[in-house]
Amino acid sequence: MFASFLGCGLLYAAPAQAQATRTWVSGVGDDVNPCSRTAPCKTFAGAISKTAAGGEINCLDPAGFGAVTITKAITLACQFTEGGVLAGGSAGIIVNAGATDVVVLRGLDIYGVSGATYGVRFIAGGALHIEESQIRRFNGTNGQGVYFQPSGDAALYISNTVITDNGTGGTGGGVLVQPTGTGSARVALNGVRSENNSGAGFRIDTGGNTTTAGNVVSIENSQLTRSTWGLLVNTPAGMASATVMVHGSVIAYNTSRGILAGGATALVRVGDTTITGNQAGLESGTGAAIRSYGDNRLDGNGSDGAFAAPVLPKK
Repeated sequence: MFASFLGCGLLYAAPAQAQATRTWVSGVGDDVNPCSRTAPCKTFAGAISKTAAGGEINCLDPAGFGAVTITKAITLACQFTEGGVLAGGSAGIIVNAGATDVVVLRGLDIYGVSGATYGVRFIAGGALHIEESQIRRFNGTNGQGVYFQPSGDAALYISNTVITDNGTGGTGGGVLVQPTGTGSARVALNGVRSENNSGAGFRIDTGGNTTTAGNVVSIENSQLTRSTWGLLVNTPAGMASATVMVHGSVIAYNTSRGILAGGATALVRVGDTTITGNQAGLESGTGAAIRSYGDNRLDGNGSDGAFAAPVLPKK
């Protein structure tokens, strides 16, 4: 009888430890810890496996918490301290989550070394929020501060964020939105400074994107400066459309065009925006249109170019 009970005991396994809704990382933590506030983990990668879907990882103190791949809804929030992500030769943060998952990156300093490629790369998910962060020096060939490449319907929101010194040799840039297949992008930038990037400060390119839903971008209260192009919109023939609204922003001191749009389904609407100091202010081709609400300051460029007629009614 005793032997039978002993045998049952040997077969018993303790239940797996439940994941916490909120976990913590610290520069003096250890990834073998449970990631609680009193026993924090050391890296985002170590904490994410112990954090429930939809949960949040917070930073206890200033430190570098390493690159991470995110495969579920999660928030990384370090706005009250220094939450560093140092990436060498690859991406700082990769988002490859479920179709409805929302990922929030808040208060992070994402820094590239040794030819790193992407600060934040989005492959799949429902929405990505980047808030109050810095993304810098992802200057490998075709390096991007943010590379948003959804294969489904997805949204990108960037606010109060600085994106600088990305790309190299005229390739790469600050933000690249490039949906694939039948994916579509809804993008909103507010309070974003995209500066001194090798390619475009912001680029949307629908090459390889066949969705009939189209792609929509809003850029407000932002600066696209000192790159090769400030804003670049490209919609190749037979591919999806892109509509961009720019309001209350500055597009200045870019070494090529302030706004360059190409493709018959590329439409850029501009209001209350300053476009100055660029080699050329505006250029459109292959049926693209750049339209004005009549309250812009297009002046002081090598050649200003001109908005397409007619002037749009003010909203």
